[in-house]
Amino acid sequence: MAGNLKKLAMCAVVAFGGVAMAQDAAAPEAAAREPVKVPSADAVKSTWDYFYKGQTQGPVLVEAKLCTEVAKDGPNKFECTAEVAPEGVKANTSVMLWQSYLVPQGDTVEDLMVQVKQGNVVRETKDVKVKGEGWRARQWTGVRLNKAGDWNITIMRGDQVLKTLNVKVL
Repeated sequence: MAGNLKKLAMCAVVAFGGVAMAQDAAAPEAAAREPVKVPSADAVKSTWDYFYKGQTQGPVLVEAKLCTEVAKDGPNKFECTAEVAPEGVKANTSVMLWQSYLVPQGDTVEDLMVQVKQGNVVRETKDVKVKGEGWRARQWTGVRLNKAGDWNITIMRGDQVLKTLNVKVL
């Protein structure tokens, strides 16, 4: 099942990357972007089937990023507009874990959580709720990274790890 969800997530990224591009078309930098790969008919159909008929099967985590800024309006509304730099962030910087999911239409998922660890010590756990109201359910969760060191931010559903992001705090 996990393998199928990963394949479906990849299909969703390919199939609906064009939707995100259409939303960004007004941005000046959109003209400089590479064309989006056209998905196969099978990829689109399997994504449609999951969205319209996949109720109770859970969300597909399509993308997750650590951000210092999420747009509140404009053509990039609700998008991560400033990612955490590869070299890390200074302690006490406001950071958000931006997430994008494909959730079957009409479903509400309430068993997701974000766990924040410094080394092996859990510093914070937050519940996340997403709804299948459209093609993308986006969520951003503020996390506190208040001490220098290596941190891990993990998205979980029950005891299943969906994704872990690592960040250095300076």
